[in-house]
Amino acid sequence: MRLDEQGIATSTGSACSSPNLEPSHVLVAIGVPLTMAHGSLRISTGRETTSEDIDAILAALPPVVEGLRAMSPFKVVE
Repeated sequence: MRLDEQGIATSTGSACSSPNLEPSHVLVAIGVPLTMAHGSLRISTGRETTSEDIDAILAALPPVVEGLRAMSPFKVVE
């Protein structure tokens, strides 16, 4: 939602399961831990995606992630 507010469309799952709050079934199937799968982000690009679009995502993402990590009850292990 915070990226959407900046005009960046993302999802936490596949396009066909967008209303579903469950983590990606693909990530779960390949053994990604549920806490990590719930924190995944899907960003799609296409032929009209520009390098400026990618730069905008790369600039917007770190402060959003930092803010969400600060609110999270889970300890971030890096």
